[in-house]
Amino acid sequence: MKQSRRHTTLLFIALGIVAILLLLVDMATGDTFIPISKIWTVLTGGECDETTRNIILSIRFTRVIVAALIGVALSVSGLQMQTVFQNPLADPYLLGVSSGAGLGVALFILGAPLLGWTDFPFLQSIGIVGSGWIGTSAILLGVAIISRKVKNILGVLIMGVMIGYVAGAIIQILQYLSSAEQLKMFTLWSLGSLSHITTGQLTIMIPVICIGLLLSIACIKSLNLLLLGENYARTMGMNIKRSRTLIFISTALLTGTVTAFCGPVGFIGLAIPHITRILFDNADHRILMPGTMLTGLIGMLICDIIAKKFLLPVNCITALLGVPVILWVIGKNLRIFK
Repeated sequence: MKQSRRHTTLLFIALGIVAILLLLVDMATGDTFIPISKIWTVLTGGECDETTRNIILSIRFTRVIVAALIGVALSVSGLQMQTVFQNPLADPYLLGVSSGAGLGVALFILGAPLLGWTDFPFLQSIGIVGSGWIGTSAILLGVAIISRKVKNILGVLIMGVMIGYVAGAIIQILQYLSSAEQLKMFTLWSLGSLSHITTGQLTIMIPVICIGLLLSIACIKSLNLLLLGENYARTMGMNIKRSRTLIFISTALLTGTVTAFCGPVGFIGLAIPHITRILFDNADHRILMPGTMLTGLIGMLICDIIAKKFLLPVNCITALLGVPVILWVIGKNLRIFK
């Protein structure tokens, strides 16, 4: 037991060091390479030329914070969904949150020209985020009502997936009716982007994600009980409906915020929890929750560094790095691999 605790502590320390190093490397990576020593000087308040200082603090630091938030939020959401549904292939978008946000954005992009908002970039940017949030809230409300009425978690899963399919079908209809310019705008949003988030938007994004993470931490005991099934959790005195609702609200806040601001970012929430379980070799959410946060942060920073290096959408990189992990999980569950 002592050896296991020591191993866990050392692993947390190692992951923390790797995370700090990757934060610096991510800020150094871009159109113009900036030495890590100069970045450290700026962050610690040392003397540096104004141009370099503006690039680091106004552009790259903001993007790095966004990448870290995405990694933490989606990874924790994925961990919660996999535990609640007892499904290793569950992800943060399982409840249709992404489809709801996409539907809201698609409706706004299609309606913005009719409202005359295309001439105002600020209104258009705020409108995309706001419409994504409205779509997420609508899906959250539907899932919350269903989870209170349906006793079997499988029923909640099926209803959530069906809601996502309906939203996806409406999105396809809107895409078919959209002009080339509107279609391009929606496609760019759906690819996921970390670069267009402003400092003002970050001041909204951070508190909402923090609330979602606090709810996740509050649900750790419930998640541990759910590992042995809802019947066991119920015999231990757990209020299934209340706990399930809190977990869904937390997931919707985390996933919905990321999707509304940055577009749907795939595979992070699906792959990172499995990587964390392999690293820590533990099923206790008191360890898995902070471990998943750190691993998700590291994974997203790696994806962002590669995306900036090769000038590719971040979704492409997350898919390329996430797919092998998912194939391994499927193979292990089907006993293809030992």
